[in-house]
Amino acid sequence: MPDPAPRSPWTDNLGRTSIRAAQTLLILTLVSVLVYALSRVTLIVIPLIIALILAAAIAPLVSRLRRRGWPAAAATGVAFLGMLAVLGGVITGIVFAVRGEWPTLVGKAAAGFDQLYALVKTGPFPVDDAAIQDARGKVLEYLGSSSFTSGALTGIGAATNFAAGFVLLAVVLFYFLKDGEKIWAFVLRAFKGDRRAKAELSGQRSLEVLGGYVRGTAAVAGVDAVVIGGALLVMQVPLALPLAVITFIGGFIPMVGATAAGALAVLVALVSNGPVAALIVLAVVVGVNQLEGNFLQPVLMGNALKVHGLIILLALAAGTILAGIVGAVLAVPLAAVGWAVIKVWTGEDRGDPLPETGEPVTAEPEPAR
Repeated sequence: MPDPAPRSPWTDNLGRTSIRAAQTLLILTLVSVLVYALSRVTLIVIPLIIALILAAAIAPLVSRLRRRGWPAAAATGVAFLGMLAVLGGVITGIVFAVRGEWPTLVGKAAAGFDQLYALVKTGPFPVDDAAIQDARGKVLEYLGSSSFTSGALTGIGAATNFAAGFVLLAVVLFYFLKDGEKIWAFVLRAFKGDRRAKAELSGQRSLEVLGGYVRGTAAVAGVDAVVIGGALLVMQVPLALPLAVITFIGGFIPMVGATAAGALAVLVALVSNGPVAALIVLAVVVGVNQLEGNFLQPVLMGNALKVHGLIILLALAAGTILAGIVGAVLAVPLAAVGWAVIKVWTGEDRGDPLPETGEPVTAEPEPAR
C-alpha cells in the first residue's frame, strides 16, 4: 500500500492562522509605511485634505449656481471669492480688535493678577507665598531663556510654512470646485463593473458626510461663538471678538475644542474683570456646552457623524500625534468618511437615500461601451 502524500504544514488550523497573521502583519506594515510617507509631506497632504473638505461643503452652492445657468468658471469664482472674503474679513477684524483692545487688557491684567494673587493666598486652599514667588520666578526665567527664543524662531518658520500651505490650499480648492467632476471621473476609470458602482457610491457618500459635517459643525460652533462672545461683550471683557472666533474654531475639535476655548475665555475674564465676571462667563460656557451636546448637535449634525465616541477619541489622539492641532481637526471627519466607505464596500450601504436629504442615490454601473 503506497504511503499517503505528506500533508502540508500550512493546511491545518495553526498553518492557516499563521498565514492570516502574516497577511495582517504585511497590511499593517504597508499602512505604517504609507502613514509615515504622508507625515513627511504634510505641507502637501494637509492643504489637499482641507481643500477636499471645504470643496465638499461649498460644492452645493456651486452646483446651485450652475443649475441656474451660471458658467462653471463664474460659479466657482463667486463661491471661492466669497469664502476668501469672509475669511479675510474675520482675520482683519481679529487683528484690529487685538490691536485696539490689547492696551486695555494689559492695564486690567495687573489688577486682575493682584486679585488672583490675593484669592490664592486667602482662599479655601491657601498656597504658601514662597511657592507663588517661586512659580513666578520660573515663568520669568523661561521667558528670558534661550528655549523661549528658539520657540519664537520656530514659530516664524511655522508661519512661513502656513503661508505656503495656504496658497496651495487656495489653488487646489479652486480646481476641486471647478473640475471636481472631471477629476473624480478620471479616478473612477480604474474601476469596472460592481467595483465601479461601489467606488462611485463611496465618493458620493464621502462628499455627503464631509459636507454635512462641515456645515453642521460650523452652525454649532457659530451658535457657541455668538453666545459666548455676546456674554463677553456684555461683561465688557477685552478681546471679546478674538475669543469668539477662537470659540468658533475650537468647535471643530470635538470633545476638547469648545472646552479649551471656553477655559481661555474664563481665564481672560478672570485676569481682566475679576472672579465674579469669570464665574458668570463659566456659567455661560457650561450652559452652551450642555445646549450643544443635548440639542444642537443632534438637530444640526443629523447623520453626518454617526461614529462611536471611542472611535472619535482614538481618531483625535492619532490625528494630534501625527499632525498636531490640524490633525485633531481633520481626524474626526476623516474617520467618519472611512466608516461610510467601509459600509459601502461591505454591502451595508447599498445606495439607499440618506435621511438628511431624502434624495435617491444611484450606484448602477455604467453600461459597457
